[in-house]
Amino acid sequence: MASETILVVDDEANIRELASMYLQREGYQVLTARDGEEALLVLRQESPALMILDLMLPKLNGWEVCRRVRADSNIPIIMLTARDEDVDKIVGLEMGADDYMTKPFNPRVLVAQVRAILRRANTAPGRVANTLRQVGNVTIDPSGREVTANNQRIDLRTKEFDLLLALADHPNIVLSRDQLLDIVWGYEFYGQTRTVDVHIAHLRDKLSDSDLVIETVWGKGYKLVVSA
Repeated sequence: MASETILVVDDEANIRELASMYLQREGYQVLTARDGEEALLVLRQESPALMILDLMLPKLNGWEVCRRVRADSNIPIIMLTARDEDVDKIVGLEMGADDYMTKPFNPRVLVAQVRAILRRANTAPGRVANTLRQVGNVTIDPSGREVTANNQRIDLRTKEFDLLLALADHPNIVLSRDQLLDIVWGYEFYGQTRTVDVHIAHLRDKLSDSDLVIETVWGKGYKLVVSA
């Protein structure tokens, strides 16, 4: 059974209660907050393993909460949006969310997302978990979930790390967006593959001082290569 603590942030009591009920059935401990300010207070006082964060919150909206959290924390964040619009999802991902769901949502799918994200935060996908990967001047340590380039640490969020690991496990091989969704997210993804593009953009920025390049193969996907 799970034992991690999940923070559910939503101004709608029925959403908090529904998510809490299904998460607790799976053995998770659940904390709740009704607005953005309360969410930040709970985060300072507690150490949840993951946060489910609504976008449309009183006092501080979800985007601002996410921005402040990302200033000093890599806690996985699943954003909830009441509108099925790409702009909300993309902005949420740009702010640092790891994933998103559109309301109304299936609580069983939400639990599956939580489980998948936490599993990947604690274990590495692909080959033997403790095997170091050396690609160009970049070293990937799945056991410690650390990445260094020329002995300088590169700070990556959960999905960025998993995405790099997936690409590093298939060097010079084109992986489609659907393949990356399957490898990294690891569940039936109900959104659009745009989430991969956003995470690739973040990863490229963070690898800019290394000799690794993530090439776009138009109409196909992405591949990781070592620059000449």
